[in-house]
Amino acid sequence: MNPAKRRAIFQRLQAANPHPKTELEYHSPFELLVAVMLSAQATDISVNSATRQLYPVANTPDAILALGEERLREYIQRIGLYKTKAKHVIQTCRILLEQHAGQVPQTREALEALPGVGRKTANVILNTAFGMPTIAVDTHIFRISNRIGLAPGKNVLEVEKKLLKVIPKEFLLDAHHWLILHGRYICQARKPRCGVCLIYDLCEYKEKAQ
Repeated sequence: MNPAKRRAIFQRLQAANPHPKTELEYHSPFELLVAVMLSAQATDISVNSATRQLYPVANTPDAILALGEERLREYIQRIGLYKTKAKHVIQTCRILLEQHAGQVPQTREALEALPGVGRKTANVILNTAFGMPTIAVDTHIFRISNRIGLAPGKNVLEVEKKLLKVIPKEFLLDAHHWLILHGRYICQARKPRCGVCLIYDLCEYKEKAQ
C-alpha cells in the first residue's frame, strides 16, 4: 500500500469520527488500567458492566486493596479468567502503592513490570490515558493491518512497528481507536461489511477476494 492511500484512509476515518475514544468506561488512569486488565479475552460491554458496580465502591489502589481479592472476585466474576485477573489487580495495586506512590507509571517498562500487564495493555494506557502516539495491536488491528494491506506482519510486534512507521504522524494519536472501531463494527473477522465500508475503494482485500 502506498503512502497516499494510507493517508487517505486515515483522513476518511478522521472525518467520520474526529474525536475517537475507547469504549471502556473510566475517569482516571488507574480506572483505565484496571479496565484494560479485565478486558483480556472479554468484551468491553462485560467489563463496563462490572466496573460500574466496582468503581463506586473502590476505584483507587488503596480502596481495591482494602476490598481484598475475594470481594473483588464478586464484582468481576462474570468476566472470563476473573480469578487470575483479580489476583493480578490486587498485586498491581500493591506495587503501585509501594513503588509509584499510588500513581499509574507513564513508561512502558514500568507498566509491563505490573502483573497481568503486557505490551498491548501498556500501549493502551500510554496512548489513551497519557496521550502518547503509540499503537496497541489487538486482534482487530492485527486483522485489519494484514487484510487491507495497511501494515502486513506475521505477529503483533511486527505489525505495531510497521504501523508506527507508515501511519502519518498527525494521525498516530488516534489511529489506535479508529482501527479498533473499524475492525469491531465494519471490517469484522468472519464477514467484513464491505458494502458500508468508507475506505472500501482504498482497501486491497477486495482485490484478493475477487
